[in-house]
Amino acid sequence: MCEVTVPQISISDNFTFGKLLRFALPSIIMVIFTSLYGIVDGLFVSNFAGDGAFAAVNLFLPVFYIAGSLGLLLGSGGCALVGKLFGEGDEQAARRVFTGLIIIVAIIGAAITAATVGFMPHISVLLGARGETAKQCSMYGTIMICGLIPFMMQSFFQYFFAVADRPKLGLIITVGAGVTNAIGDFLFMYAFKWGVTGAAVATVIGECVGGIVPLFWFISKKGKRLYIAKPSFAHKTIGKVCANGSSEFLTNISVSLVSIIYNFQLLKYVGEAGVETYGVIMYVSFIFIGCFIGYSVGTAPIVSYHYGAENKDELKNVFKRSLLFYAIAAVVMTAISEALASPLAMIFVSYDKSLLALTVNALRIFSFSFLISGFNIYASAFFTALNNGGVSAAISTARTLVFQVIAVFVMPLMFGLNGIWSATIAAEFLTIILSVILIIAYRKKYGYFK
Repeated sequence: MCEVTVPQISISDNFTFGKLLRFALPSIIMVIFTSLYGIVDGLFVSNFAGDGAFAAVNLFLPVFYIAGSLGLLLGSGGCALVGKLFGEGDEQAARRVFTGLIIIVAIIGAAITAATVGFMPHISVLLGARGETAKQCSMYGTIMICGLIPFMMQSFFQYFFAVADRPKLGLIITVGAGVTNAIGDFLFMYAFKWGVTGAAVATVIGECVGGIVPLFWFISKKGKRLYIAKPSFAHKTIGKVCANGSSEFLTNISVSLVSIIYNFQLLKYVGEAGVETYGVIMYVSFIFIGCFIGYSVGTAPIVSYHYGAENKDELKNVFKRSLLFYAIAAVVMTAISEALASPLAMIFVSYDKSLLALTVNALRIFSFSFLISGFNIYASAFFTALNNGGVSAAISTARTLVFQVIAVFVMPLMFGLNGIWSATIAAEFLTIILSVILIIAYRKKYGYFK
């Protein structure tokens, strides 16, 4: 009996729409699944960790994401450079850059952990936590920061499985990390009643699976395009990596800073109930935006490779098909999020009718941002893949910081509390104008459309 095998897709291939989706699908699922196990954390904390715990977790998480953002910086920027080097045929240089970046991520993670772990009570108070909420925030933060190195490693390695032509393996490891985290949540919070301590311990264990297991896989050379080799720490190379990844870095920093600003605004308007509602919005939006981010992560090595190989025809092909994907996904994501606003809110806050009503209303307003956000996310990621970190950073900074900060202060003055929920829509609308202008301005330089 003849066995039929499906040929492995490589970043050097020519892509149909279906082939592009198949290659990006593992990355899409990987990012969505990462969001899902974040939601599992939120679900257990909101229902089993006691009063104030959900607010405590949501107050600290932006700080943790800021601390871990350098993993994204070196991962996204390194992925673009390594993919370009493979496209140029310099495979050994690609491996040396990759290895050097692993070491740098570990050193940075250790330094941040050592510098912050003893100051969690002070950080909690600065974030606006008071009383029992401040104690829980401090406890949660202390444990979480001890897991910063594997968290940064997990963020870093997610970018490189596609470069190594192993996006499915990245998905398997991410699923393993998520399942580990979910089991830990069940044991430590539901069975052992550890509260926010259990949530933090479960998260750190899951991050160890996602951040340490890939390290062992990349050590072996057998049958691999990308593996650990003699490291390179050339200042010029590191500078290129940081420039390339600056948009993803600034996006993560900006989102976290803006979350802190949102929390302060919501504490002012409605108190801790607003913080809890915003936490639900963030957990839910990570799933839908994860579709957009996952596609960008999955297809970025393709863009980088063909840019390095000077294959403008394939750049045009990938760009055109990607716009089609985002147009379809934008409508689908918005429709689903509108339809599921009430069930999703009930998962987290069904225990309080007034909080539930507040959350459902907020989700339905916020969901309209998905009509635009995917295009802005792709525009930034596309320029990163083209090794143009400056343009990418301009789009991401405008989207996640400048326009968001303006909107979150201005919109409530005109529309009250609903203005806070609609601030993201306003920011995305302003960003897409900037994205279109920059895409048109650079089309001749890169040749992705006439």
